[in-house]
Amino acid sequence: MTAALPLPAIHASHSGCWLRDGYGNTRATGKGEAIIAAADTPLLLLNAPLVATRLGYPDLSGLDLLELFAFVHPARFVVPTPKGLAHALDLPEPTSDDAVPALLQVAAEALLSTCADPAWPEREGAWSALQNLTRLRWPWAPLLAARLDAPAKAERWLFARLPEWEEAPERPQPAQVSLPQEAITQRLGQLTGSGAEARPAQAAYAREAGEVFAPRRREGLPHLVLAQAGTGIGKTLGYLAPASLWAEQSGGTVWVSTYTKALQRQLRRESRRAWPAQHGNGTQPVVVRKGRENYLCLLNLEDALQGGFAGRAAILAQLVARWAAYSQDGDMIGGDLPGWLGTLFRQRGIKALTDQRGECVYAGCPHYRKCFIERAARASAQADLVIANHALVMVNAARGRDHAQRPTRLVFDEGHHVFEAADSTFAAALTGAETIELRRWVIGPERGSKGRRRGLSARLADVASYDEAGGKAIAAARYAAEALPGDGWLQRLGENAPSGPLEELLAAVRATVYARDESGGQDAGYGLETEAAQLDGAFVERAQAAQEALAELRVPLVRLGVRLEAILAEPPDWLDGAGRARIEGARHSLSWRIDLLAAWEALLDRLGGPADPEFVDWLAVERSEAREFDVGIHRRWLDPMKPFARTVLEGAHGVMITSATLRDGPDWDTAIARSGAASLEIAPRLSSFDSPFDYAGQAEVLIVTDVAKGDVAALAGAYGRLIEASGGGVLGLFTAIRRLRAVHGRIADRLARTGLPLYAQHVDPIDTGTLVDIFRDDPRSSLLGTDALRDGVDVPGHSLRLVVMEQVPWPKPSILHRARRLAGGGSAYDDQIIRARLAQAFGRLIRSKEDRGHFVVLSSAFPSRLLSAFPGGTPITRVTLDEALQRVGTGVSGRTIPNESPA
Repeated sequence: MTAALPLPAIHASHSGCWLRDGYGNTRATGKGEAIIAAADTPLLLLNAPLVATRLGYPDLSGLDLLELFAFVHPARFVVPTPKGLAHALDLPEPTSDDAVPALLQVAAEALLSTCADPAWPEREGAWSALQNLTRLRWPWAPLLAARLDAPAKAERWLFARLPEWEEAPERPQPAQVSLPQEAITQRLGQLTGSGAEARPAQAAYAREAGEVFAPRRREGLPHLVLAQAGTGIGKTLGYLAPASLWAEQSGGTVWVSTYTKALQRQLRRESRRAWPAQHGNGTQPVVVRKGRENYLCLLNLEDALQGGFAGRAAILAQLVARWAAYSQDGDMIGGDLPGWLGTLFRQRGIKALTDQRGECVYAGCPHYRKCFIERAARASAQADLVIANHALVMVNAARGRDHAQRPTRLVFDEGHHVFEAADSTFAAALTGAETIELRRWVIGPERGSKGRRRGLSARLADVASYDEAGGKAIAAARYAAEALPGDGWLQRLGENAPSGPLEELLAAVRATVYARDESGGQDAGYGLETEAAQLDGAFVERAQAAQEALAELRVPLVRLGVRLEAILAEPPDWLDGAGRARIEGARHSLSWRIDLLAAWEALLDRLGGPADPEFVDWLAVERSEAREFDVGIHRRWLDPMKPFARTVLEGAHGVMITSATLRDGPDWDTAIARSGAASLEIAPRLSSFDSPFDYAGQAEVLIVTDVAKGDVAALAGAYGRLIEASGGGVLGLFTAIRRLRAVHGRIADRLARTGLPLYAQHVDPIDTGTLVDIFRDDPRSSLLGTDALRDGVDVPGHSLRLVVMEQVPWPKPSILHRARRLAGGGSAYDDQIIRARLAQAFGRLIRSKEDRGHFVVLSSAFPSRLLSAFPGGTPITRVTLDEALQRVGTGVSGRTIPNESPA
C-alpha cells in the first residue's frame, strides 16, 4: 500500500467539500465547517486560490501541493488538478471527488520522499532555498527540513550556476540559392518520416512556401506568398521543409512569426525534426524570441530575494529562483515556468520579476553576462530558425534595432492576425499610464517609492561627469520631465486638481468623454470613448501647451543621443567594453522614446485642425468594473498595413503569410488588402489548399433558433443542457464577460454534482493556458471563455467535441471600427469580420481525422450570408434547442459519443 502523509486534507469542487483526517477517515462537509477547519489548522490542498473560490473564503491558506511540486520539480510541467498530479507522480488517479483528499496525502508523501532520494535530479540548490523559505515561515519548510539533508559541500547558488553567454561574430550574408521543387519534396519526406501517409496537398504547400526563399529580383519588392491551408494540411512541417533546406544551403536565418504562445510551443517541438542537434560550434539552431517583458530579470530577482519582496511574494521569489536554475530559457510567460505558479500568489510578484520598460541597465547589471534576454538575442543571431511573434518582429523593424538580425525571410503563421498585430504596433496612445512611465524613465522613482528604477542621471552619471554637453542635456531633460504626470495623477483628475500641462490635458479628455457619453450610465463597468473632433478652444489650448511641454523634453533627449553617439565614435580611455554596451543600450532606449515623443506631438498637433484621412483619433477613459485605470488620446492607422509594408515587407526578401482562415470564402480581396501588398504594388502569389477532413461526416453546424437573445436564464439553461447532453467536452465562447459569469454562476454547481466540472475564464483564478491544459486533460470537463479561446487553442481528440457560441460574434461598435467599416464597405466589412471569427471558432472543433463534433450557435436570427464561414460540405441545420440536444447526444452521423468515467 502506498504511504500517505498523516495530515488532514481538503478538497472542494462545485459539487461539494470533503475532509480527510490524519487517520484515513474521509467525510463530506459543508462550506462553513470546511472554512472553520481550514482556518483552525493547515490542511493539505491543491491549488489554494481555486479551493478558496469554491468555498467563498478568499483568505484560505494551507499546505498547497502545487507549491511543494514547484519546489521539488522546478521547470517541470503538471496539470494542476488531482488527475494531473496523479499522472505526474505516477499514482492512481482518483475515481471521484471524495477520493481526492486521500490522493493529496499520498502525493504529499511521494514528493517529500523524493527529497530524500539520492538520485533526485533537482537537488542542487534545494537546501539553500529551504533555509530561506524556513526564515519566511513557508508552511512546507518544517516538513521538508526533516527529509532534506545539508549537502556535504557548499551548493552553487543560482547566479553561480547560470551559464554566461558568449559574444560571436556576425553571420555573413546568406548565399543566394534557389530551391528545386524536388529537393523540397525530398526534405519534407525526411521530416514526416518514411512511415507517414502520403499528403499531396502538404507537398504542394511546401513547394509554394519554397518560393519565398528565391533571390529577390528588385530592392523593396520581396517575394510575397499568401497561402490558405485548411486544418490538417500540415502547415508547420510544410514551411519548415524549405526553411530548413534554405538555412542549410545559404547559411541564413529564417524567422517564423506566430500570434499565440501555443503555436510557438508546437513549432519548438516540430522543429526538432529538422534540427535534432546543436551546431558543431555549440550554438542553438532553433531559438524562441519574445519581447523583453516575457523574461525573468535576474537583477529584479536578486532585489526580491534580498528583501524587496515581503510576505507571500517573498516565498514566490524563492520558488522562481528554484525554477530559474533549471529553466530552459528564463521565459516566465508561456515558457517552462508553470502558468499556475503566479496565480497561487494572486499574481503578486510575477510582473515585478520580469523585465520592465525602462528598467534595464544593460552592461551596468552585475548579471548582464548571464541575462536570459541577452542570451536569447545573441543566440538568435547564430540560429537557423528563430521562432518569434508578430509583435516582436514588427517592433524590431519599427524601432530599427537589431539590424544584423532583421529578418529577410519570414513566415507569418496565424497570418489572419497580422492586421491585428500591426494595428497595435503602429498605434499611438498619449495616456496617463504611458506618460508616467516616461517620467520615471527620465527622472527615476518618486520620493519614498520602492524599486530600483533609476533615472537618466543615475544611469549615465559617468557620461555627465565626462561630457559637459551631455550632462547639460540630462539636466534639461530631467527638468522638462517634471511636466509629465506623477504618482497620484488619476486621483488628482478625479478631484479636478490636475498638476502640470499634461495632467490638465488629461483632465480635459476625461471631462469631454463624460460630457459626451450617451450610454446613460448603462455601461458603468466599461470604458468610454468619443471622437477627437469638434473640440472647443479651451481643449485645443491645453493640447498646445502639452505639445510644447513634450517638445521641451524631446529636444534635450535628442541632444543627449548625439552626445552618446559621439562618445561611442571617439571613446575615452575609461570606456571599457561593458561601459560601451551600457551606453549603446541607453542610446537604443533613448531613440525609441524620442520617436514616441514625436508621435505624441504629431497627435496633439492635429487636434482642432482638419481630419487626416490616414488616421483615426479618439479620446477614452479606460475602466474595469466601474474603476478608472487610464485616460488618454488614441490614434490608429485607418489601414495599419501601410506602415507594416514599409517597415517589415520592404526590407525583406521573401515573406509568406499563411493561415487556415486567410480568405473570406473564395474571395482573395480581403487577404490581399490585409497583406500590405498594395502599398508596395506587389502582386502576391496566391495559393489555397483545402482541408483533408471529411466535414460532412465529422461535423455538424446547428443554429438554435428558440433561445431568446438577452434572456440570461434561457442562455444558461441552454448551456447547461448542452453540456449534459454531450457529457462534457464543451468549449463555450462568449462575446461578453458579464454574460459568461452569469451563465457560469447558474450552472456550475449543478453540472459538477453530475460529474461534469465546468471551468471559466474571468471566474476561476487560473491563467488561460492552464485552463486549456485542464480542459484538454479531462474529457468530462467543459470550459467557458472569450476571444482568447476562439483562436489558437489546439485540443484534438475526445476532450473537445462540442463548440457553443452564445450569439453571432458581432464587432464591437467602437469609433475605430466605425471608421474602418465606413472605408471598408459598410455591412460587408462587418460580415467579413464575423465570418472570420466563425471560421476560427469552428477550427477548434475538428483537429484530426478521428475527431467528431458539433458546432452550435445560439442565435434565433443567424443571417444566411454568414454560413459561408464554414467549410464546404459541412451540414448546417436550423433547429430548436430540443432537436440540438438530441443530435448532440447521439453524436455526428448517428454515432453515440461515449462518456468517459470521471477523473
